Order: sequence, then C-alpha cells, then structure tokens
Amino acid sequence: MKKTVVIDVVGLSTSVIGAHTPFLQKWISQKKLTRIEPVFPAVTTSVQSTYLTGKTPAAHGVVGNGWYDREDCEIKFWKQSNKLVQAEKIWDKAKKIDPSFTCANMFWWYNMYSSVDYSLTPRPNYLADGRKMPDCYSHPASLRDEAQQTLGQFPLFQFWGPGANIKSSRWIADASILTDKKWDPTLTFIYLPHLDYCLQKYGPDPAKISKDLQEIDGEISKLVTHYESKQANIIILSEYGISPVSYPIHINRILRQHNLIAIREERGLELLDAGASKAFAVADHQVAHIYINDPTVLSQVKDIVKGIPGVELVLDEKTKAAYGIDHRRAGELVLMAGEGYWFTYYHWLDDAVAPDFARTVEIFKKPGYDPVEMFMSSKARAGYKLLRKKAGLRYVMDVIPLDANLIKGSHGRVGVDEAYMPVLISNNEPASSIKPERVFDIIWDQLNG
Repeated sequence: MKKTVVIDVVGLSTSVIGAHTPFLQKWISQKKLTRIEPVFPAVTTSVQSTYLTGKTPAAHGVVGNGWYDREDCEIKFWKQSNKLVQAEKIWDKAKKIDPSFTCANMFWWYNMYSSVDYSLTPRPNYLADGRKMPDCYSHPASLRDEAQQTLGQFPLFQFWGPGANIKSSRWIADASILTDKKWDPTLTFIYLPHLDYCLQKYGPDPAKISKDLQEIDGEISKLVTHYESKQANIIILSEYGISPVSYPIHINRILRQHNLIAIREERGLELLDAGASKAFAVADHQVAHIYINDPTVLSQVKDIVKGIPGVELVLDEKTKAAYGIDHRRAGELVLMAGEGYWFTYYHWLDDAVAPDFARTVEIFKKPGYDPVEMFMSSKARAGYKLLRKKAGLRYVMDVIPLDANLIKGSHGRVGVDEAYMPVLISNNEPASSIKPERVFDIIWDQLNG
C-alpha cells in the first residue's frame, strides 16, 4: 500500500482560503479542490466517523458530539472509546488485505482502544483535590512519554477554552512528525483544530482572523513538506466550514416554559434532570436532539419546536432516515437551526441560579455543547484564581461568561452556501462536490496507489 496522510484542518472552507494562507493557496493551485456535502449533523465526531467508515450516522451511530444515554439516563459528551463507532474503520479493512499495513491516529476523535497501531489523544489527569492537569493518552503508552519529553507537556489549556491557540495544533503537528520518523506508518490521520476557535468567536472574516490563518498555514506547510519528503500521498480536508451566526436559540428554556423539563435544585442552583423530564434538548451547535421520556407529549413538543423562530427543520421518526440519522441514539425529534442561528444548552431562566459548572470549562458536565467556553469574563478574576492555585488553596476557575450572543460562527447544518462547505484537496478527485461517504473511498484509493 502507498504511504498516505490525511490532514484534517478543522473549519477550512473556501471562505477563508486566500491571501492569509499563501502556502495552502499555492499548494491548491497544483492539486484539485473538491467541496464535500456536509454530514448531518456537521459536527466533529459525526463527520470524522463518516469519513473513517464510509457510512452515515444511521449506520455508525455517532449522532453528534454527545447524546442521551437512555439506560444511564445521562447526557454524555466527548466520550473517547472507539467502540462507540459501530462500523468497520478504514484501517481494519486495510489490515485484512495487507498484514504489513500500519496506521497512526493523531488526535482524531474516538481514539482510545481502537485497532490503530499508534495514537495520541487528549486525556487530562483529574486529581483527588479537584485539579485538572494537562496530559494525553497514547498507544503504545511509551509514545505519550516520548512526545512530552521531546515536545513538552501537551498544551491542554490551549487545546480548548479561553486560552485556546496555535500551540495545541503545533504540538499535534510536531508529534505527528515525531511518530512518523519513529514508526513510518502506512496511513496517518492528523487533526489540526486551530481555526475552530477563532471562527466560532469571530465568524469567517479573514480580516479578523488573519493571524490565525497565517499560523495554521505555517503548520500545514511544515506537515506537507515533511510528508512530501517521504513521497506520501497527501489529502487535506475539513469536517465542516463555519458560517456566520447572530442568534442563539435557548431551546431548553423554551421547553421549560411549557413545563416539559424537570429541574433539580442543589445548593440554590438549578440542574437539568434529564431522566425526570418529559422532554428536553441536547444542543450541539446548529443541531439539537429532542428526547421524549413521556410519549404523550410528543405531538405537543413537535408543535412547540415547529413554531420557534430560527428552527428550519424538524425531523421525526418518519423523516430522520432521509438525513441519515435514524439511529436509536438520536432524539425522537432532531432539529436543525436556520441560517444565522444556533442552539444553546442553557436551561435556567436567571443567571443567578445557573449551575456552578456553567461558568467553567467543563465539557463533560454540561448537558450540551458550550462554545462560550472560549471566552473569559474577567482576566483579573482568572489571575486571582491562578494565584490561589499556586498558593495551594482551593479554587474554581469560574471565568466563563453566560452570554451566548458572543458567538459569531457555528456549524452543523446541511444545505449551506458552498463558500462554507468543507473541502477536500488531493491529486485525483475531479468532481466539484462529493457526498461525505465518498471521502472514505478517496482515502482508500490513495492508499492503494
């Protein structure tokens, strides 16, 4: 098989390729750029699972970055076991054909306990006193130690949160080159998240994100130069483009106003009690799954959500199949926001009783995705909290604002303008646009020369 590398530049679309990405623009001029029709939903884990299996969420089961576990009665986001993807991955197919084939997965999601030969993924250490320490997980375990000894500690707080910046993508790029030099895998998947941060904060305005575009262009240049020296086939692609938004939809607040959501009060703060609710929403960018615990309210909920300004699409059991999301993990109803809109997870009506984790970076406790975690309410407050940390005192890094209007870019929709569609850049694909399942075949064809 032919050595191949797939570089996932998150958020890349033709709307941001230009003067601020000189290397990428020149490289594209020598290749072929194809737009990819977005997966539904166009969110990280669903898209990556489709690219790696050639199947829709209806088949591989990844209906979003998180979903409601009906047995545990818990909303679970950003889990990491590869067993959650319920379809054969491209590396398993390759291993059946070529026993010498090896694969490296550098930070693509659902990376733990898969059958790849080499892998790295974020994995903080949660200490008994409540502290969260930056770290990562690898296979083999020695790769984690070697990468951190060579490159420094994995910059977790620059991977997500208000401190997110180029350092995380640079570390991943350098770790990918380190892994390639040591083991020379046949197929490598690399995840570069940098544009995800600025595009959600500021929207797809090249003038506002010029520095970020230049930074990611430099990392792409470094990776392409390395892999071209190894005569590898190179594919650069993205999971989604990010389009402008201005209007948050507080879907759970609306359901609460109709007495459909159960709230549990703890220490004077309000928590969403999913298992006790008649109906509730799991918000994920521009898509929301509505889970119905009480079947008698289904018709009522459908009428409510159809009447919400900014809700463009309401899928039920009869229509989910047409969008490839008819899987048991999906909600009884699946909503898609209209152009310019996105869904929040907020369920409280008064910020004074918002749960304590709402003002922190807490991707596992929040019952939905929260892009506002990229903003900081007060640098002075953050500095004070860091001083408490250094002094060995207890602290809560509660510095995240509760203002959803800060977000200027989002994704998840299908039917977006072609300027915001994800792209694939390679040697061979002549089509102007392709179905997302076709990405699997393109990687497979490159791998087979």
